[in-house]
Amino acid sequence: MNNKPIQTNYPALYTLITVFFFWGFIAAGNSIFIPFCKNYFSLDQFQSQLIDFAYYSAYYTGALLLFIFGTLTGKDLVGKWGYKRSIVYGLLFSAVGAAAMIGAVEINVYTAMLIGLFIVALGFSLQQTAANSFAVILGDPKTGASRVNLGGGVNSLGTTIGPLVIGFALFGTFETVSDADIANLPLSKVVILYSGVGLLFLLAAALFYFSKKVPAGFNLEPMEPANKARTTLIVMTVLLFCAFAPVFMSYKSEAALQIEALQAQLKVAIDAATQTSLAAQIEALKHPLELTRMAWLSAALVVVIGGLLFAYNRAKKKPDGWGAMQYPQLVLGMLALFLYVGIEVAIGSNLGELLTLDEFGNLQSSEITPYISMYWGSMMIGRWAGALSAFNLMSSTKKILTIIVPLIAFVLIIGVNSLAGFDMSVLYYYVICVFIQIAAFFFSKDRPIRTLLIFGSFGLIAMVVGLLTSGTLAIYAFLSGGLACSIMWGSIYSLSIVGLGKYTEQGSAFLVMMILGGGILPPIQGKLADIIGIHNSYIVPVFAFLYIIIFAIMVKGFLKKQGIDMEKIEVEASH
Repeated sequence: MNNKPIQTNYPALYTLITVFFFWGFIAAGNSIFIPFCKNYFSLDQFQSQLIDFAYYSAYYTGALLLFIFGTLTGKDLVGKWGYKRSIVYGLLFSAVGAAAMIGAVEINVYTAMLIGLFIVALGFSLQQTAANSFAVILGDPKTGASRVNLGGGVNSLGTTIGPLVIGFALFGTFETVSDADIANLPLSKVVILYSGVGLLFLLAAALFYFSKKVPAGFNLEPMEPANKARTTLIVMTVLLFCAFAPVFMSYKSEAALQIEALQAQLKVAIDAATQTSLAAQIEALKHPLELTRMAWLSAALVVVIGGLLFAYNRAKKKPDGWGAMQYPQLVLGMLALFLYVGIEVAIGSNLGELLTLDEFGNLQSSEITPYISMYWGSMMIGRWAGALSAFNLMSSTKKILTIIVPLIAFVLIIGVNSLAGFDMSVLYYYVICVFIQIAAFFFSKDRPIRTLLIFGSFGLIAMVVGLLTSGTLAIYAFLSGGLACSIMWGSIYSLSIVGLGKYTEQGSAFLVMMILGGGILPPIQGKLADIIGIHNSYIVPVFAFLYIIIFAIMVKGFLKKQGIDMEKIEVEASH
């Protein structure tokens, strides 16, 4: 009998974790791209958030199409292709998206940029579907979690560096560029950026394809049937389209065109009385239009929540045909993941607009980069600390590292931004929030339910403090949303997937679909900001954190009823 330990395929692993880096780099960079596009193309807050809509809805679309194909044919398409070839296809698809972004920049059309970003993320969806399972088979299965966590750590590094590189590509310098001057900036460096990213996609695809050391990674297990779940998701998708379509069309409506004409007159009006009259006319037209748009966007949220609750209630009565959705922890976990991803993205994506307010520093878009970097870097701080659980460490060593690792990550974020020429002194005391997170880790004791309760409460309190205050305290509070969100993917995923048995792979696919939250909640918060102001719009994360706390309480009962030992649940720490 051969007891020789399985060696890790490091060449393939290093290439794979580069893919993890891409995901974080582009996702976090969008938080800089959003305020830039708002000023460059003269958009409202909702329109600027369509960058997130395009990016994250692509994840949902890709995962849904793969699921539909699998249930119709009985075969997992990614498993049939093999993880290796699936990642190659995903990288090539993202390269096409990068080329589309370059073309969009050349013709200077915002909608074309959204399409390019959608294609990039569609490739990411295919990559992410295969990547976690692929990381496990690149070595000893017993150490698979460590390789996945390594990928998650590199992903978070990408979220920290992404805003810096994207900011430099957009503004061309780390000196302040006024928002009024953004419309006159050349986009040549964006072309260079996406040319470089596209070439990296192609290079990574070539390394995977031509490497004989990288296993094919076939998975020929049959896809479990879930006809009712498929029908429900398709209906939800159609209804989501019906909810968003009127909002998009409203920007070309008669009222919208009248508002544009009046705004053009207001810009050149000199007489104060004329300005007042024009402003009143604009407001009279704009207010009901914005309320109508908000109603349709709220309907989109109701579609997702209502669809999942419908599945939960129907599957509880008759589980046949629902596949993985017959498990309550999975369905309610899908909603928790939808809301978590939504607020994780919304907090960061709307942060740039928040910082333009006088009470938040009156910053220009070119000055927000260190704050965006710190927000997404907060994800890295938490994920690096959370990843310690995957390693076989002595209790005393782990306790010490739980303190040291977050502080090292914090210093790294400060250092990288300082080297880039930003004054980080205003964020030095944010280390207090990091210490609060460290304390939360000690209280959590690596238990998913307890972790979710504590970090959900941390996030809820932080958002309330941010809403009730202003200035540095409120900025720290909203940035702390990143610290709170940093461990939620792992905790929610683990609690949702446990006990699914043969439906585990299908349940995982459903959870990946819920990345859709990043495409739905930011535009909703953006439109709410257009109506009640950007500061007050942060009420959206409050409700989401509240549901996550409720989910943590409810899932404990579900798992106990199913006879699952919650002490043995392992946290999947990657994103």
